[in-house]
Amino acid sequence: MSPTFLGADGLLRCRWCSTAPEFLGYHDKEWGFPVVDDFRLFEKICLEGFQAGLSWRTILAKREDFRAAFLGFDFNKVASFGAQDVDRLLQNEGIVRHRGKIEAVISNAACAQALVQEVGSLAIFFWRYEPNASELPAPQTASTSPASTALSKELKRRGWKFVGPTTIYAFMQAMGLINDHVPECVTRLRVEHERTKFKAPF
Repeated sequence: MSPTFLGADGLLRCRWCSTAPEFLGYHDKEWGFPVVDDFRLFEKICLEGFQAGLSWRTILAKREDFRAAFLGFDFNKVASFGAQDVDRLLQNEGIVRHRGKIEAVISNAACAQALVQEVGSLAIFFWRYEPNASELPAPQTASTSPASTALSKELKRRGWKFVGPTTIYAFMQAMGLINDHVPECVTRLRVEHERTKFKAPF
């Protein structure tokens, strides 16, 4: 099967974004573009944790509800959530009502605060794990990498939860630490263009 599909505009894209209508905009405008905003980075790592055992389509469909429930993934606010907040979120039909994952977001928010205090920002920390292009497998042929394994191990050492190597690899793909669009994909070129203008935040 070809790794691409031909869009209505006559341009080739990664095949995965043809599997659901809402994937196209996400693929074209978000996936793989470099991100340095701490709240967006925290949001994505949390949503990837929620995705464990589920599909990204499920999480993407609920993303706005997740954002409302977790106050825009402002980890400075989420870190103050307590038991009553957990109970409240478990009643929220707009999100994935999994106690362990909800509690992990709150715990990870405190970990994020500690990390920012130590190194200055989440972006500085995460972008230190950007792999060299020579280290990367062919696009969309792997679910983990040495870099995602190393980042996962360090996050776990710091107390983060639901941050296994596969979850972290998906996070790195989405946040632009790697460009995993297939070579023929029109968006790969757009991402590469953005990366030429991008400066790592450290």
